[in-house]
Amino acid sequence: SESELSVSDFLSVASYSWEEDEGRDAPLQKSLHQPSAHKGAAGMSGEGNDGNKAAQHNGVKHRTFLPAPMFSRNDVSVWSILKKCIGMELSKIAMPVIFNEPLSFLQRITEYMEHTYLIHQANAATDSIERMKCVAAFAVSAVASQWERTGKPFNPLLGETYELIREDLGFRWVSEQVSHHPPISAFHAEGLREDFVFHGSIYPKLKFWGKSIEAEPKGTITLELPKYNESYTWTNPTCCVHNIIVGQLWIEQYGNVEVINHKTGERCNMTFKPCGLFGKELHKVEGYIQDKSKKKLCAIYGKWTECLYTVDPANFDAHKKTDKKTAEEKKSNKEPQSNVDEESEEKPPPDAETVQVIPGSELIWKIAPRPENSAKFYAFSTFAMQLNELDKSMKGVLPPTDSRLRPDIRAMENGEIDLASTEKKRLEEKQRTARKNRSKSTEEWKIRWFQQGSNPHNKAQDWLCTKGYWDRNYTHLPDIY
Repeated sequence: SESELSVSDFLSVASYSWEEDEGRDAPLQKSLHQPSAHKGAAGMSGEGNDGNKAAQHNGVKHRTFLPAPMFSRNDVSVWSILKKCIGMELSKIAMPVIFNEPLSFLQRITEYMEHTYLIHQANAATDSIERMKCVAAFAVSAVASQWERTGKPFNPLLGETYELIREDLGFRWVSEQVSHHPPISAFHAEGLREDFVFHGSIYPKLKFWGKSIEAEPKGTITLELPKYNESYTWTNPTCCVHNIIVGQLWIEQYGNVEVINHKTGERCNMTFKPCGLFGKELHKVEGYIQDKSKKKLCAIYGKWTECLYTVDPANFDAHKKTDKKTAEEKKSNKEPQSNVDEESEEKPPPDAETVQVIPGSELIWKIAPRPENSAKFYAFSTFAMQLNELDKSMKGVLPPTDSRLRPDIRAMENGEIDLASTEKKRLEEKQRTARKNRSKSTEEWKIRWFQQGSNPHNKAQDWLCTKGYWDRNYTHLPDIY
């Protein structure tokens, strides 16, 4: 395979990383889509703000579990595959389908929208700092779905699409795999009341460090609030999956995320803390909202797996100094440890204490608890469980390129692993053949619903939606499945 892995910025690195040319090249494209009446695909989950409550939407009760539980991965050795590929590009490594989860990467990135209520809260705030708090919380919540998600999403085929309309959450979403080399997934979401636009593209860079795989996010994410004529941009933190070879897989996010309000010049600089040797900083996020002169207006802290708070920056700085002094005192009272466990990465660090709330803090986001059956179903939230739901009424509306119609993902969801593996290989070969046929002719691949252009807010090159998808003109779409 010539494919380059595409792992989501926001998706687990392990998940999008290893798949061989997952059929990404097949002549295809098909657009995602759903009826304007907001049926079927529209509002698939029907949950409330927390995204985890079973709900009935437009008379359809949406599922709260998958058709079949996940298979055990204990009997499959990643090392038996990787040891034959030392020195090769990571994209050349084909991982068994057992390491996948039954979602396409296009569906996985749709989980950005699970906490759309934060955008609505930003729209309701009359103060720009209050809006920044909500947007910063939305940026953090976008990576929360990766917690404990060590399954790899299926690499989208070139031209694959996915749509989701959620009346209850007030948005519609469309995404398309616009490039195979490098793999690029473009997405566009908008409020059903035209109260926001959220768009971007993802093309992560992957690094294999022996025991871990690291995904460095590439691509800018943009949120526009027309009511205030404001636009915000940011990039996601780096995602790392540990214990690829042996041990229990665990995920951490680290790096700096800067959310910029291009109208006011205000910024929110947040640091996703690396785990550290003893896991003390695991999952922690902290930073400041600053005005255009870099004066600290507000502090933000919490964990991307749990919650996020804001507090006065003076209180936050004082709390940090006290914490540091206490830690140093404890350290000086302990016996020096001469031997540091060099194999500490072999097991995930112990859970650190829950977030210590500083007096005077304001809670701006809290993750919804996952359903009781989550561990049985790939650590999915209810929102994730319903992304691949396919109601009979949707089949006549969705374009043939929609991720819900992929036979390999559908087979895996139904617990038919052998069929999923066979179908995955068939789609990969079909895509490769289509690419070769195009190279022998003057035919060029046509991207259907997005076009490359300059992001008006930061002048960077981006993939922008052409708006044609929702016109429902799906004629002459390629057969990618």
